[in-house]
Amino acid sequence: MRAATETTNAIINEVGDSLFSILIDESRDISIKEQMVVVLRYVDKRGYVIERFLCIVHVTETTAISLKAAVDEIFSKHGLSITRLRGQGYDGASNMQETQSSWFVLHLVSNVVNVVGASCKRRDILREKQADKVIEALSSGELSSGQGLNQETSLKRAGDTRWGSHYDTLISFNVMFSAVIDVLEIIDKDGSRGEQRIEANALLDSTQSFEFAFFLHLMKNILGITNELSKALQRKEQDIVNAMALVRVSKQRLQMMRDNEWDSLLTEVSLFCVKQNIAIPNMDDKFVAPGTELLLCMACLDPSDSFCAFDKQKLIRLAEFYPVEFSAIDLMALDNQLQTYIMDMRSNSEFSDVKGISGLAEKMVKTRKNILYPLIYLLVTLALILPVATATVERAFSAMKIIKNRLRNRIGDEWMNDCLVVHIEKDIFDSIENEAIIQRFQNMKTRRGQL
Repeated sequence: MRAATETTNAIINEVGDSLFSILIDESRDISIKEQMVVVLRYVDKRGYVIERFLCIVHVTETTAISLKAAVDEIFSKHGLSITRLRGQGYDGASNMQETQSSWFVLHLVSNVVNVVGASCKRRDILREKQADKVIEALSSGELSSGQGLNQETSLKRAGDTRWGSHYDTLISFNVMFSAVIDVLEIIDKDGSRGEQRIEANALLDSTQSFEFAFFLHLMKNILGITNELSKALQRKEQDIVNAMALVRVSKQRLQMMRDNEWDSLLTEVSLFCVKQNIAIPNMDDKFVAPGTELLLCMACLDPSDSFCAFDKQKLIRLAEFYPVEFSAIDLMALDNQLQTYIMDMRSNSEFSDVKGISGLAEKMVKTRKNILYPLIYLLVTLALILPVATATVERAFSAMKIIKNRLRNRIGDEWMNDCLVVHIEKDIFDSIENEAIIQRFQNMKTRRGQL
């Protein structure tokens, strides 16, 4: 349906280069096919929070790998850049939630490998840095010398389908961690383009954390336990008997790791962090649920009661959660901008009756304060696109039950998606000129007559 294509293109154009989040849920349709709904959440040019239905996709299975592949394909198809993605919300797609930490590590390591190995020059620098680290370790007695020891190594790029390749990548990344950090610091300082420096800075912040170090070692150990099994299952000549024995052994080792090896894992991670100058949290401190601090900081943007919730330090802390958007220089500028901003807001009668962060964004755009205080408006935008419980996805499933019902249970996936797009996003569809739809239809192939 060409009308659906024009509607979707209008949504993508509306998003433009804005930061956005995706909201994902899954449900079965009347024909017992698993469908995944994708919704975009962003702030438009007027300061309004917008949620748009992007598509519904049939997925053959609901494993994390399958759902991730579907999301990647959607991004590629619609020209959405993952560098603009600032949040992911999953409801029924629980498999994605449960494996975020694992995929976080593998995805992050993959990004580092791509950046550090992007050119021959960078690979040469990496080898030189690693050689220097080896010489230093030999001098200090940390490494032993001998025939066959300390041979030149390199970062191994993981394959798309073989888990064993991820294991090799994690091992080489672990061994060359210091040299990798050195190269990222060089790119961060001397990168030829601003995008390169921003990406390197973000990778430095992400990889030099205890959380990353912990999951790096955890995934390395887990993939190490299942490595022989993975290789056995990938051989052309399958040895079922030995493969089943390896399944049993792998399950036993994973259970042993779960029951008895957490202390040794923490020791391993702690030694790594000490060596790499990574801060180690106090394990006896009171545990704070992930995301709680983020939400508490965001609450300081609330304009109610003359901005009584305003807290400059917490808002600076909020900015620190987004290192790609806020560099060290930006954080210094934000400190000063916040002081001017709060004095302006509390003395401005136009903001005296503003309610909620969404109302603040709308009023800032209307009064052009978003231009006057760009860093603060960016914080407001990031707070608004944070994935939250939403009815938009559920309404999509309700619409699906109307369009694909018992009497139309053989409707195709593409046709159902197109019907849902124009049904759910009626306002976008109504704004499209008929001529644009006719022209798209006309351009599909040569026709006898012009419409």
